[in-house]
Amino acid sequence: MPTSTPKPENLAPLVLAIRGQKVLLDAVLAELYDVGTKVLNQAVKRNLDRFPADFMFQLTAEEWEGMRSQSVTSFAKASPSRSQVVTASRRKISAVPYAFTEQGVAMLSSVLRSPRAVEVNIAIMRTFVQLRRLMDSNRDLARKIEAMEMKYDEQFSAIFDAIKQLIADDQARKTKPRRSIGFL
Repeated sequence: MPTSTPKPENLAPLVLAIRGQKVLLDAVLAELYDVGTKVLNQAVKRNLDRFPADFMFQLTAEEWEGMRSQSVTSFAKASPSRSQVVTASRRKISAVPYAFTEQGVAMLSSVLRSPRAVEVNIAIMRTFVQLRRLMDSNRDLARKIEAMEMKYDEQFSAIFDAIKQLIADDQARKTKPRRSIGFL
């Protein structure tokens, strides 16, 4: 089980996109908090009123089945240590995991009151903030590239028109009958 405080760069590969939301699975969180998955889920169930649908949801059997093979492959590559998701992916399908959104992870700190939970929650919140910043910077970069493409497309269209004209002139010259060389 982990003992040091996780770093955002180590947590980022553990964040999954499910149903259009960035989430962490219960098994991953349990490993990070240094508790069993069953213990984490029991604590959540005792405080279910703190976890509305936008904080936490249970995956469907189909979602979980589809993720199982991907989880083993991607998390084995993402983390040099054996990930809890790899272990969790071997669970029977009857134990479909819960997915916690950023708000759900924040709420876990009030349910799990250990010093470890506080440390891990801080690291997870920093990870979500970094991911949000990264997504925003990617959007800005995409907008800048699009603006440059539009600007240079106009300039290059003139060049492309000139090239097309040169090609057309060359084709016309090649099709024109040539004058014979020599004496007639």
